Amino acid sequence: MVKVTMNGKAYEVEKGTTLESIAKQYGTCEKGEIVLAYQNGHLCELYRTVTTDCDVEFVDTTNKIGLSSYKRSMILMMMKAFRDVLKNKGTKGRIRVLFSLSKGFYCELDRSAVTVTPELLKEVENRMKELREADIKIVKSTYKSHDVMKRFEKQGRMDKVQLFKYRRASNANVYRLEGFEDYYYGFMVPSTGYLRCFALHAYEDGFVLQLPERKNPDVLPDFVPQNKLFQVLKQSDDWGVMLKVDTVGGLNDAIAAGGINDLMLVQEALQESNVAAIARRIKEEDKKVILIAGPSSSGKTSFSHRLSIQLRALGLSPHPIALDNYFVDRERTPKDEDGNYDFECLEAVDVAKFNEDMACLLRGEEIQMPTFNFLIGKREYKGNTLKLEENDVLVIEGIHGLNPKMSEGLPQDSKFKIYISALTQLNVDEHNRIATTDGRLIRRIVRDARTRGNSAQRTIAMWDSVRRGEEQNIFPFQEEADVMFNSALIYELSVIKPYVEPLLFAIPREAAEYQEAKRLLKFLDYFLGVSSENIPNNSILREFVGGSCFPV
Repeated sequence: MVKVTMNGKAYEVEKGTTLESIAKQYGTCEKGEIVLAYQNGHLCELYRTVTTDCDVEFVDTTNKIGLSSYKRSMILMMMKAFRDVLKNKGTKGRIRVLFSLSKGFYCELDRSAVTVTPELLKEVENRMKELREADIKIVKSTYKSHDVMKRFEKQGRMDKVQLFKYRRASNANVYRLEGFEDYYYGFMVPSTGYLRCFALHAYEDGFVLQLPERKNPDVLPDFVPQNKLFQVLKQSDDWGVMLKVDTVGGLNDAIAAGGINDLMLVQEALQESNVAAIARRIKEEDKKVILIAGPSSSGKTSFSHRLSIQLRALGLSPHPIALDNYFVDRERTPKDEDGNYDFECLEAVDVAKFNEDMACLLRGEEIQMPTFNFLIGKREYKGNTLKLEENDVLVIEGIHGLNPKMSEGLPQDSKFKIYISALTQLNVDEHNRIATTDGRLIRRIVRDARTRGNSAQRTIAMWDSVRRGEEQNIFPFQEEADVMFNSALIYELSVIKPYVEPLLFAIPREAAEYQEAKRLLKFLDYFLGVSSENIPNNSILREFVGGSCFPV
C-alpha cells in the first residue's frame, strides 16, 4: 500500500493504482469532470500509477488546462469518427481544424474529396456518440521522433512530417484511438467516455465542432454564428495558404530556406493594405467618430497610429482620444468582488461626460480636453482644447469602444466601429491549432517586461483576470464592429521567441505560474527563432519587442 495525500487528507491505496481509479473513488468537483492530475507538482495524465507515497491534486474541466485536454481529445474522437464514416462511403478527406469560432472550432474538409452536408455531419455526430458510449481507451505511445516522421509520411500526412522535421526532442508521443493515430500538442483524457458534450454544425464551407466552456463544462452553449469574425479569420487563413505558411512547419521551411525577410515584407504589406482599405471606407462613408476596441495586447495603439497616417494620406485630419482620459475619479471607481478597483467595467468611465464632449465637437463647438492623472486618480484639465474643422475626424481608442452604451448620445451615422485583435492564423499542424490568447499572452509578457519591468510570473498571474474583463466588456460586442482587423503576423512567434524564452525560464519551479510557463516553452520549441532587426519600425510587432517609430 502507498499513501496518497489530497487536500490535506491521506488515503491508503494499493501500489500501482491508476490516478483515474483514485479520482473515481476519492476525487470531487462541483462541475465538470476530473481529466488530469498533479502528482507531486508534476502535471500528468490519469493513466499514470502511484508507486510511492505522493501528493495528488486533480484537474477538472473548469480548469483551463483541463478543458484544453478535453477539447484536444474531442478533436481526436471527431477525426476518428470522420475517418470511419468516410471509409464506409468509400472515400477519405483531409480535415483542417482552423480557428476558434462560436465557442467551438471551425473546421474544413478537402472539398475535392467530399462535400460537407448536414446529413454527413449527422452521421459523424452519431458515430462520435457511439465512440463515447463504447468508452474506448485513448492509448499513448512514445516513439523516436524520426520514427514518428516515417509513420506519418507513410500515411501521407505531410503537415506532421513538416512539423517534426524541426523538432529537437528525440522522442514524441502519439495517441491512438481504435487504430487511428495522431499527434497532439498536450495531454489527453483517458477514454472516449469522458467526451460527453459536443455538437457539429454546418457553417459556410465547413463546420463548427461546438464545445462547452469552463464556466459550465457540462452544458453545450448555443451555436451563434459570428459572421464578421469568421470573415477576418478566413481571410487570414487564406493569406497563410497563399504564402504556403499556414502551419508552423511551413513557417520553419520559409526560415530555413532564407525566405523570412521576404515573408515579413509581404505580411506587412498585406496588413497595411487592410489598414488603407479601412481608411478609404471611413472617408467614403464620411464618418466623424472612429471607435477602436479590442482585447489586451492586440496592438491597438500602433494600429491607431497607422490608421491615422492612412487617413492623413486621404486628406483627413485625425485627432486621437483615449477613453482612459474619461475615467471617473478614483473614489468613484467601482470595486470587484475581491474589493479591488475594477477599472475595466463600463461604470469606471464617465460615459455621460464623454457623450456630452463628443456631441459638442460634432456640433462644431470647442471643448476642453481632459487628461486622467493615474498617480492621483483624478481627471485634470490642462488647457488642451479641441474644435473640429471640416476634414477632422476623432480616433477614439478604449476597451468599451464597441459597447453601444459608450457612445449612445452620438448620431449613429457619425460612428465607425473597429474591432482589433491578434487572431493567430498559424496552426501547429492541421489538427493542432494555436490559441489566439496564447499569442496575446506572449506579446504581453514581452511588452510588460520591457516597458513596465513586470516579470513573466506577474503577467501570467494576472492574465486570468484580464481575460475575465475581456469576456465581460469586449467579446460580447465584437460583432457590433463595422470592420475587424487582425493584428497577428504570420512570422511573429519566431521573432518574439528569443525575447520571451528567458522571461519564462526565470519563473521558479515552485511558483503557481510555473506550469503555464512550461507549457508555453514547450509550445515555442516548435518554432525556429529569427532576428527582429528587419522588422519595419511601423510594424505592430514593434509595440511589443521595441523599436517602434510610434509613441507606444
